[in-house]
Amino acid sequence: MRKKMYQNVIATHFREHSSIYLFVIVLFLMGVIFGAIVVNSLSLTQKEDLFFYLSQFFSQVSNEEVATTKDLFKQSLFHNMKFIGLMCILGISIIGLPIILILLFMKGMVVGFTVGFLVNQMEWKGFLLSFVSVLPQNLIIIPIFIISATIAVSFSLKMISRQFMKKLGPPVMPLFGKYMISFALALVFLCLAAGIEAFLSPALMKSVINSL
Repeated sequence: MRKKMYQNVIATHFREHSSIYLFVIVLFLMGVIFGAIVVNSLSLTQKEDLFFYLSQFFSQVSNEEVATTKDLFKQSLFHNMKFIGLMCILGISIIGLPIILILLFMKGMVVGFTVGFLVNQMEWKGFLLSFVSVLPQNLIIIPIFIISATIAVSFSLKMISRQFMKKLGPPVMPLFGKYMISFALALVFLCLAAGIEAFLSPALMKSVINSL
């Protein structure tokens, strides 16, 4: 019974915010495409410099000279927590609405640039490396960022309509409570993503690097 209730709540949420989800997903994909295009605009010297540092990193991974899994977990979790935390604050601040969208676009651009650069420099080997180094944790991180951005945009729009258009709506505090619970749940999933990035991705990268 409770499971069905949760399913109905989730289905209602996605149905009510479908237009925002569509906009946010398209924006993120535009960021990915833009990031991939930026790779082609780099000069040969810039590409060589980046590839040199990338090769050093791969060498460290192969020789197990990277940070410990505990440090990697902390770094990944702290980085993603800052991103989600900033998005949460911007959603409450009302005026932060455009910055939320910019942040999501930049996240997409980083993913697109990373994958695009690896493929550009190493062809199918780069695709394989990006598959094991970028994809595993981002299967969780990207949906969480998209959902969080949608929730933050939706909350910000409700506050704008209430503040400037004087529209009546449900009480603010229950909405705010649901808003904070949503971001708390996002942090739980980001812990899982950080665990994958710290424990699974390096092992997969090492096996791929050693086989190339």
